[in-house]
Parts: sequence; structure tokens; C-alpha cells
Amino acid sequence: MTIKEETRYGEVHEVPFWFDPLCPWAWITSRWLLEVEQVRPVRADWRIMSLAYLNLDQRKGKGLSEDYRKLMETAWGSVRVCAAAAEHSGHRVLGPLYTAIGTRLHNQRRREDPSVITEALAEAGLPLSLASAATSTVFDQRIRDSHHEAFDEVGFDVGTPVLRIAGTTLFGPVVTPAPRGEAAGQLWDGLLMVAATDGFFELKRSRNTKPSFD
Repeated sequence: MTIKEETRYGEVHEVPFWFDPLCPWAWITSRWLLEVEQVRPVRADWRIMSLAYLNLDQRKGKGLSEDYRKLMETAWGSVRVCAAAAEHSGHRVLGPLYTAIGTRLHNQRRREDPSVITEALAEAGLPLSLASAATSTVFDQRIRDSHHEAFDEVGFDVGTPVLRIAGTTLFGPVVTPAPRGEAAGQLWDGLLMVAATDGFFELKRSRNTKPSFD
């Protein structure tokens, strides 16, 4: 039986995945999860979190460099637009909108380009007027509520990506570049084993490379 046949006749497991569009590591992990969808019976359930809220409010800015602090002070924009889009068109729009924003921010390296948001909204079939949410606080509580769904469980001493596997909320995997095909599925299989291990908390090594979006 092929994977597509298995997902057609069997249960597809939704995987909550919390992202801030600004984070390059979450972006790579999100592309890995889309690869996993092709080889395992899973489907990403996209949810929002806020790096600005995590670093400036929950962590009180402790340990941030001046450059990163300045970045965080302007980091609300894209996640606010995602929240507005979900309010307008429903939760499922977050997937295509995240892909549209992330491709421009990371693959195309257009982090300083103000047209990224309007282009992404157009690609996702959403009203361009939603771009105004970037400078509004109207949806901030919605963002915080979604954020806390993850971080009340995983703790705020980690960042993003965060996902929930088989009822266990985990930070990671942090990987570059994104594994493709069956290699993506094998990483998923390993995470399933880790998530099922009662009392497991951490595996880590120092990062010695920059994010690769290839």
C-alpha cells in the first residue's frame, strides 16, 4: 500500500506546529514537515506564536544583543497579519500564507522589503487590506493565546519551532537543510520514539552552520 493509499484509508494525524514567520529555523523545520506529509500519514496544523512576545515580555529581554532587541521590537508585523488572516478566512489559511511569507523572507532574502506582506496576501488569495494588521494591536491577544497553547507546556526557555507529537509538545527539530523524501520520514519516526519516552527532555549540540533554505 502506498503512502497516499494509507492516508486515504487510514487515520491522518494532525501535528500542531507553532511558528513565527520571522524565524529561519522554524521555516526550515516547517518545510521538513511538509516533506513528512508526503511519506507519512500526518498533516501540519499551523499555529502562531510570537518571538517578540517570548523575548521581550516573557523573558524580559534578558540576554538579548542590541541588534536582536531592535529586531524583536519590529517583529510583531508578520505574525499579526497571520492572525488577522486566520480571523478573516479561517485557521487553514495559515499554511498557504506562511509559505508565501516565508518564501519571500527566507528563500528570497527580502526581510527588509515592505512589499513582502502584500505580495504574500495576494498569493494566498486574501484581501490586501489585511496588511494593515501589521501595525495594529487588535489581534495581539489572539496571538498570545495561541502562543501559550505551546509555551505553557514546552516552557519559555526555548524558542521556535515547537510542535506537538502524540500529545507531547517539543522544541525542534532544529535542522538544516530540511531533509527530503524518506529521510524526512525517518527523522519523523525518530521523533515519534522520543515523544513516546516518558521523562525525556533534551538532546542538543552546538550549531556550527547557518540556516540553509535549499
